[in-house]
Amino acid sequence: MRFQKLYKAKNGAPGQGRNCFGKSGEDLIIELPVGTLVINADTGELIKDLVDPDEVFVVAKGGRGGQGNARFKTATHRTPRFAQPGEPGETLALRLELKLLADVGIIGLPNAGKSTLISALSSAKPKIADYPFTTLTPNLGVIRSGYREPFVVADIPGLIEGAHTGLGLGTRFLRHVERTRILLHLVDAAAIDPDHPLKDLEAVNRELHQHDPALGTKPQLVVLNKMDVAWADDAATLFEEAYGQGPLLRISAAVGSGLDQLTEMLCNLLDQHDEAQFEADG
Repeated sequence: MRFQKLYKAKNGAPGQGRNCFGKSGEDLIIELPVGTLVINADTGELIKDLVDPDEVFVVAKGGRGGQGNARFKTATHRTPRFAQPGEPGETLALRLELKLLADVGIIGLPNAGKSTLISALSSAKPKIADYPFTTLTPNLGVIRSGYREPFVVADIPGLIEGAHTGLGLGTRFLRHVERTRILLHLVDAAAIDPDHPLKDLEAVNRELHQHDPALGTKPQLVVLNKMDVAWADDAATLFEEAYGQGPLLRISAAVGSGLDQLTEMLCNLLDQHDEAQFEADG
């Protein structure tokens, strides 16, 4: 869509001899990925939210075909001197926004190790480097665990303070967070501030809430990463003492420790989310 901006369905054929009508114009079908929002660019109105595979909808109707004078011939009016001209089809300017549809969204500050984690948990191969904002587009990975259904994990690019206002392309990334069932909040244990252990966690959660208060209600699993670093144990203990709200998990995505337990916890959290959703739907 980035390179082709104009889409136009073909016109129908004109009428033929011997009172035959012309061939109707063919439908123009545009394929879009699941998770696309179709928005009227002029009014901002949401036209369609594509959430189901193979879903089909009409965004613009074709024009009415013309009818020649023979169409209006009757037993008492054998030679009508009027016809019905054709009418043009609808024309719309659309804006398309893609929001990922994933089961788990991995969030956290830049360099928390999100790309390393998704590459360790799945076959995804994101770009990994030791500088902030390595990840510029979300990455998807599929995690398979035993006899459970596979689930999709999205590595959401690092959020920073002010993301809800657009800093660091934040609003673009925050839109993807909206389309996940649960959140995995990854914290860099090696970068925990001893004087304010929850600083990084609170900064990201604050951006989520300011972007959309509903994001604050999503189930969230907090995971301390980079436990292979020498001083990480002491920092993690300070974090756990300050947190005191629920289960925490210590892992090292780089060396692979704690990943089996993490996968199991994610599966259980997804099951709990589905049960709660089922009860809420009645």
